[in-house]
Amino acid sequence: MQVKDLMNPSVVTVEPTASAALAARLISRHNVGSLPVCAEGGRLRGVVTDRDIVLRCIATEDDPAQTPVRDIMTRGCATVSPDADCREATRLMSLHQVRRLPVVENGRLVGMISLADVARSGRFDMEAAQALCEISENIVIR
Repeated sequence: MQVKDLMNPSVVTVEPTASAALAARLISRHNVGSLPVCAEGGRLRGVVTDRDIVLRCIATEDDPAQTPVRDIMTRGCATVSPDADCREATRLMSLHQVRRLPVVENGRLVGMISLADVARSGRFDMEAAQALCEISENIVIR
């Protein structure tokens, strides 16, 4: 099964010049953990997560309304092709310690795939479980 068979093609994005406050509202409104950051033409520039907003903006006492997403986003994020096998997506998630991957074709965002998407398919239970274990093994609970 290919990534394009499981990915969500309807992705909420944010521009690099948008404020961290807008990104936070979009994350909340759409109940997602991250937003792809796209420039003109859907070109992926990075990803901003709820964690990025908290650690790189709020914790440093910057004003979210005045902080552009480009200042707090993760650049050079892992991506996957829509034609890749879903096992490759779970391998990349494990390797990069993420639960979601932007799906990119010719530099343009065409969707997102999450570990939950793979797990819900029921075809990759072992791969999804292994990826979750590897992603979670570095989490410290205090």
